[in-house]
Amino acid sequence: MELGDHLSPKAQIDYELVVRARDFQDEKAYAELLDKYRESIFYMMLKMVKNQDDADDLTIEAFGKAFNRLHLYEPDFAFSTWLYRIATNNCIDFIRKKRMVTFSIDKGYEDSEGNQSNFDVKETNLDPEERIIRKQKIRIMREIVDQLKPRYKELIVLRYFRELSYEEIAETTELPLGTVKAQLFRARDMLYKLMLGKKDRF
Repeated sequence: MELGDHLSPKAQIDYELVVRARDFQDEKAYAELLDKYRESIFYMMLKMVKNQDDADDLTIEAFGKAFNRLHLYEPDFAFSTWLYRIATNNCIDFIRKKRMVTFSIDKGYEDSEGNQSNFDVKETNLDPEERIIRKQKIRIMREIVDQLKPRYKELIVLRYFRELSYEEIAETTELPLGTVKAQLFRARDMLYKLMLGKKDRF
């Protein structure tokens, strides 16, 4: 019996696409797999994280990981099953990480004990002491952002300091929308790790 013969007709079609993508770097095969499962993966992510932007990022991340690991896929079970498992595990890791250190420039971060620290970059009616503290926090935050590679730093500044939408960032940077989302995901991941080393300063 040939590899994949035990699969359902639908799963066999997917396996043929996987082979084309994996063995022949067929861009159309990648695109077909993406189009076929993007919506279902997105809604699965949305159900888990309850946030559309995060679900969007996690969908892109899931496909990125799956496509990078196609050489590990074995047709013992359907590609869709394998893809959903990667997406789910990636999402669980994201949720765990977010619980450990929840970070955004507007909301601050929350450590594993639930202690919240804020560093709001928006102007508010602060007294002189609060204004000094706020400026210190923004300075520290910028120091952390400055440690990122230039392309990630630019995206973080556009998204969180200038509060541009994904579409506006794509237009400003002249990058594909999918690339913007994927790189912002990686940039946030780097910031989480950097924040762990700096949280005593907030």
